[in-house]
Amino acid sequence: MSNVVEQSADRPDAPARPGRRPAAVLQGVALALGLLLMIGGFALIAVDYRPYKIPTASMHPTLQIGDTVLARKTDGGTIGRGDVVVFREQAWGGELMVKRVVAVGGDTVATTADDHRLVVNGQPVDEPYLATDGRQGESFSVTVPQGRLFLLGDNRVGSLDSRTHLEVDGGTVPATAVEARVEATLLPFGRTGVLDRTTAFDGFAGPKAAEPGPLEPAAYASVAGAALIVVTSAVGGVAGLARRLRRGRSS
Repeated sequence: MSNVVEQSADRPDAPARPGRRPAAVLQGVALALGLLLMIGGFALIAVDYRPYKIPTASMHPTLQIGDTVLARKTDGGTIGRGDVVVFREQAWGGELMVKRVVAVGGDTVATTADDHRLVVNGQPVDEPYLATDGRQGESFSVTVPQGRLFLLGDNRVGSLDSRTHLEVDGGTVPATAVEARVEATLLPFGRTGVLDRTTAFDGFAGPKAAEPGPLEPAAYASVAGAALIVVTSAVGGVAGLARRLRRGRSS
């Protein structure tokens, strides 16, 4: 029969396990915060925004051929004058297009007889985003039905827009055809940036160009989170190497 050996009561206890160093705790907190910022910012952009490629020069100089833009999803109900939108209209061929909204339901939109300047509800519009000054095409005058939009390209002499489709509902498209509002240029990197909100229509009653969405703060949060992870990891690695070197010298 095996003998049971009892542990002596006066046997010295095992040494207590030391707690984590404050520096290690801070490093863990910083890494967790960085991960939260990076993933949270990226997730918000991925959920709210979609990338689109610009195939023509119709929105020059605001958008150029080959630009990749980020547009925030919308149902069209919050679109105002001055917004640059992505839409699809079957009467225009069913292709995705990017234009600027210049008139909404109830507006009368036209061009002046002399210099073909844009006029909305009898009031001339100063449009600093246009590619060229002077004549912007043939004269027209349209009253926009409720729930519809009148859209033009910023490059008025090189854009197939509402003026090209005046015979179909006065060139207007339903607001529900809008899929997203363009808020930034993503590529090429030399043109990366948030699109400036135009104030050209701020003097009019009714819906105006929207304020920027959460894209910019979300992007900053994501970049800051990634930077925090990199810096914290680098500092932790340097600190660990320093500790090993000190132990090597003391042994």
